[in-house]
Amino acid sequence: MEWTGARYADGPTAEVRTRIAASPERVWELVSDVGLMPRLSTELRSVEWLDGTPRPAVGARFVGRSEHASFGAWETTSYVVECAAPRVFAWAVEDPERPSAVWRFSLAAADDGGTELTQWMRMGPGRSGLSYAIDRMPEKEQKIVYVRMREFEQNMAATLDAIKKLAEGGASGDEGAASREADA
Repeated sequence: MEWTGARYADGPTAEVRTRIAASPERVWELVSDVGLMPRLSTELRSVEWLDGTPRPAVGARFVGRSEHASFGAWETTSYVVECAAPRVFAWAVEDPERPSAVWRFSLAAADDGGTELTQWMRMGPGRSGLSYAIDRMPEKEQKIVYVRMREFEQNMAATLDAIKKLAEGGASGDEGAASREADA
């Protein structure tokens, strides 16, 4: 990630792509399984659907519990804002009208039968835990945003790599757990 000098209010974004030798339907099974994501993440600890929802659908909600060495532990409620199998799965964190972040997986069929998978996220416009760090150190806002966006980009790349391995049949989905143990 290049230095952009972005501020939180700019709604900075990060995007990572990979090509997977598996059908969009197979990749969709993985990216739309929110219960799988904690196994692939160094921050996300658990996820559960709310309101008895068994699977993603626009308007469905899930709670995620995360932990970060600099921010501690926190919990957020996310709202599915796009869900079109096997093309797009997106959710807004906290307030769907003014989210603290929006996350999206986009899938496109490749000519060879594989899948082009993209993970994208936008910070803001609603306040997040990062807002409190910026409030305490406003003169460092651009650096705080840059460091966090770089972390997001690195974590997204690791998530896509784990999804690729799972979709192509080469891994168990415990990569995130192994990373968490190594970070401890």
